Amino acid sequence: MYIPASIWPEFKDKYVAEVDKIKMGDPADFTNFMAAVINQAAFDKIKGYIEYAKASDEAQILTGGHFDDSTGYFIEPTTIVTANPKFKTMQEEIFGPVLTIYVYDDDRFDETLTLCDTTSPYGLTGAVWGQDRQILAKMSDKLRNAAGNFYINDKPTGAVVGQQPFGGGRASGSNDKAGSEMNLLRWLTMRTVKETMVPPGDWRYPHMERE
Repeated sequence: MYIPASIWPEFKDKYVAEVDKIKMGDPADFTNFMAAVINQAAFDKIKGYIEYAKASDEAQILTGGHFDDSTGYFIEPTTIVTANPKFKTMQEEIFGPVLTIYVYDDDRFDETLTLCDTTSPYGLTGAVWGQDRQILAKMSDKLRNAAGNFYINDKPTGAVVGQQPFGGGRASGSNDKAGSEMNLLRWLTMRTVKETMVPPGDWRYPHMERE
């Protein structure tokens, strides 16, 4: 996630306050917003990213950072703030409650768009927020290949097959768009048939004939 420096101090305080409200626990209790990750393998993988950030001098943990697999595979919603836009957690797909933030200088907006487009080989989901329609259009155009699912002023999660076509590009897949008629083309084998009604009488082309 990229945040302009001009709004970072205010955003940071509001963000931390909201994350602190997230309740974790048994998914059968509908007052909980977050539950455990799916299995030990996922737990270990996500834990590894958090431990990597804790050990790095290029990052700090803003929220969370704790995990427990004694009963279920629970990982706190963890936020990493990094000074390196190419930091490992900015480039790789984690599929867990881990968000990495890079704060950029406001006057380096165009450069940051390029960073966002080129930093990761993955292209599953992306989102931008803003009030200026021209800037939103600029970001959408610049990031047209950065994510197969792109959101404007909305949360970048929760696509439901049958309601919203879904599929990622680049290293995230072939952008099949499940939930769309376009997806049917991925399940077809195209066949081309050519029938000639006037068969050739000679194998030579006309330009080969000499007078």
